[in-house]
This record gives sequence, C-alpha cells and structure tokens, in this order.
Amino acid sequence: MKAPPPDPAPRSMLWFARDLPNLCSLAGLACAVLGVYFAILGVFPAAMVGLVWAVVFDWLDGRVARRIPGRTAEEREFGAHLDSLIDVVSFAVAPALLLLSVGGFSPWFLPGAIVCLAAGTVRLSYFNTFGLVDDSTYRGLALDNNVLLLVAVFAFQPLLSAFAFSALLYATLMLLAVLNVSPIRTPKLSGRWYYAVVAYALAASALYGWRLLAV
Repeated sequence: MKAPPPDPAPRSMLWFARDLPNLCSLAGLACAVLGVYFAILGVFPAAMVGLVWAVVFDWLDGRVARRIPGRTAEEREFGAHLDSLIDVVSFAVAPALLLLSVGGFSPWFLPGAIVCLAAGTVRLSYFNTFGLVDDSTYRGLALDNNVLLLVAVFAFQPLLSAFAFSALLYATLMLLAVLNVSPIRTPKLSGRWYYAVVAYALAASALYGWRLLAV
C-alpha cells in the first residue's frame, strides 16, 4: 500500500505578514506603539493621535479581508490571531500605561493598570473562544470602544487639575473594565460606522495636533 504524500511544508511567517489585511493590522500596531511611547513620555496629545489611528486600522483590516476573494482558511486563522494579539497592545497595554503615566507611575495607579490588562485579556480570550452572540452583537463592550472614549476624555485634561483628571481617568477605565467583561450585549458597529470612526480620528488628530503646536 502506497504511503500518503507528506503534508506540504507550512508557508513562512513573513509570507503571512505580507497579506494586505495583516499589513493593515501591523500598521495599527505601529500606531499603538507610538501611542505607548508618547504616553510614557507624558506627551498625551501625541499618544491620543497614535491610539485613535490604531482603532482605524483595527477596523480597516477586517474590511480589507472581506474584500479579498479566495483567502485560505490558514490566512484567515493567522489574521485572526494576529489581530487579537495586536488588540492586547492597542486596547489593554496602552490604556494601562496611560493610566500609570498620568498618575506619575505612582503605586496607587498600579492596581488600576492591572485591572485594565486583566479585563482586556479576559475579554479577548472569551471572544476568541465564543465569538459573537450573533452576526451583529457582542457580549460585553468591545475593547476598541475604550480607546475611542479615552480620546474624548483627554480633551478635558487642560480644563482640570492634575489630581482631578487622574481621578477621572482612573474611574473611567475601571468602569470600562467592568463593561468589557460584563454580560451586557452591545452592537457590533460596522459598515458606514467605519467612516464615522475615520472622521472621529481626523477630528481628534486636528485637536491634538493643534495642542502639540500650541505647546
């Protein structure tokens, strides 16, 4: 009896990385890393610009993937894992570091940072296991909403004292962490909502770019 032919060798890692949707995901990672970098430096307007565009690219990779015909199951699975890992950086690590940086890296802000990271990783693990409730509904608040709200919250930073703003940010992130892992159902925003997110990113970039120039 003839032995079955050996399984073909898997494609290289860089072959998958060159896939256009994955390039969009990696562009989002670059934006998130810039956001983290400027958050650590305390240049919060620049951090907001990086993080809001990380959301734009996070939405874009799925739109691009759906428009490419004939993608294999391997390409789809690799893209899903890559997107999830990047989400940890963009929507869990970055908010945690923002909180620590706003708090001057005080130990009092460490529990909040741990909660941000824990809620983000638990939520992503749950979503990777069970997916959507249906085609258009999440269980719990999706993590990208955290960054969209944080970008709005930082608009008030010049109007508040350092203590008041750090307390506001702390409370906001804790509330978001609860919503991220709660059983509430939230809509999956897609379609034309993408253009609303792009418009929001452009407006935020204009606001925070002006603040950078005004310094």
